[in-house]
Amino acid sequence: MLCTGNSCRSQIAHGYLEHFIDSINIKVYSAGVETHGVNPKAIATMKVDGIDISNHTSNNIEEYFSVDFDFVITVCDNAKERCPIFPTKAKKFHYNFPDPTKATGKKEEINEEFRRVRQLIKEYCEEFVKENLPTK
Repeated sequence: MLCTGNSCRSQIAHGYLEHFIDSINIKVYSAGVETHGVNPKAIATMKVDGIDISNHTSNNIEEYFSVDFDFVITVCDNAKERCPIFPTKAKKFHYNFPDPTKATGKKEEINEEFRRVRQLIKEYCEEFVKENLPTK
C-alpha cells in the first residue's frame, strides 16, 4: 500500500488487507513517499470496525527498495505520480481514495468522512483479495 504520507489511507488499507488475507505466506507493507505518522483518527475509525492498527508505523518507500513485491497498490494520485521507480515485477494497481484528513466541518462531519472513506477502502480491499489472493 502506497500513499503520500503513510498516515491514513494506506494504513487503513494495510489493516483491511491483513484482515481479509488468509495466508501465512503473504506479507502486507505500507509506505509513503513521505512519512507523517499514523493518523489517530485512522486508528480510531478502524478500531470501531474491530481492526487494530495502533501498532502500525509510518514508513518511507525507500525502506523497501530491496523487497520484491508481487503487488503495489497506490491509494492516492499524488503517490502514484511521485512513486519512485524501483526494480520489481510487481503488478501495479491504483485507486484514488478521497483524503479524509482534508475534511472540514464539525467533529461529527469529519468523523463521518473518515467512516465513508474507510468503507470505500474496505470494499476495495475485500474485492482485491477475492480477485488476487487466497481468502478466508
